[in-house]
Amino acid sequence: MPDAVPTVPSPTPAATAPGRLLQVRRVYAEPAALTSTRGREVLARFPAAEVVEVDSHWRIPELHGNEGNVERWVRVKTETLVLGVKKSLTARPNGRSADWIAPSTANGCAMACAYCYVPRQKGYANPITVFTNIEQITGYLRRHVARQGVKAEPDQCDPVSWVYDIGENSDCSVDALVSDNVADLVATFRELPTAKASFATKYVNRQLLDLDPRGRTRVRFSVMPDADARVVDVRTSRVAERVAAVDDFVAAGYEVHLNLSPVILRDGWEADWAALLRQLDDVLGPAAKAQAAAEVIMLTHNRDLHAVNLGWHPRAEELLWRPELQQPKRSQNGQWNVRYRNDVKRAGVERLRALVAAHAPWLRIRYAF
Repeated sequence: MPDAVPTVPSPTPAATAPGRLLQVRRVYAEPAALTSTRGREVLARFPAAEVVEVDSHWRIPELHGNEGNVERWVRVKTETLVLGVKKSLTARPNGRSADWIAPSTANGCAMACAYCYVPRQKGYANPITVFTNIEQITGYLRRHVARQGVKAEPDQCDPVSWVYDIGENSDCSVDALVSDNVADLVATFRELPTAKASFATKYVNRQLLDLDPRGRTRVRFSVMPDADARVVDVRTSRVAERVAAVDDFVAAGYEVHLNLSPVILRDGWEADWAALLRQLDDVLGPAAKAQAAAEVIMLTHNRDLHAVNLGWHPRAEELLWRPELQQPKRSQNGQWNVRYRNDVKRAGVERLRALVAAHAPWLRIRYAF
């Protein structure tokens, strides 16, 4: 690791306020997105931004594959937005967190978690891309849900409803600061009695409390020990703020689960996770605990992202890059990821399960990997 460690913005509440998280100065837009109703609505939120037309949201040389953006990693996420049209509408089977992965209404993120896999999709900083053909996407989802009929038997995703992950490549809480796509998705699933929307988030957007989900949207707040989050969860809401929001989201009609994610193995990790679980037990009310469930996700990292992080946040790699504990694994898209060795991962999962049983026995673990 380099000796010099650059200063990284702390994920304090001030740093994650909407006005600090997004100060959009340039919008790259496909022509069809630019003239769409949703596209015009997004531009109206950022009236001072320069608009640059592009042929494709996938091919923007100033952004994608531009190694020079490493030094501007956070600035690009803060100042840049992309508008595109989602061309391929498909729902992919999942079976872990959700039954189906819904077509994306956005990808990229204004936050900058050091382990995030999304930058691998387009290369380097990957700011938010908003897909403006929301009516086509919600229409597709209604038809897809109708084709599934009633869920015949319970599974680990849900005992009754088909679950659709609507935020695989973005954070919906942040997306909602940019467009009404998330509000439209919540409204769509509100009227689908056999299905639920689901998304994981590290940002507390209290505007979502006004969307009246009526139990048809599941929010999964990702939590980890604050000592880890201060290093790797850059520009996110603090973990204590996420925990404090759970009861409010339950009261507003959301189903709220917890992602114990990612679990980073390092000296003292067990004591810090035990403290976090006790914090959850102390803060969450009876209603939240009664409907709570959790996913346990051990850290997965990536060789290319490791190299990128060394250029803007090497301190994070002290936690994330542990060759003595990790093994390579080829991903479906051909990239080399690194995960904890099978024996290390197995022991870590078993220990975390024991910690949950001891300190938050009400927290049902839906799956762990």
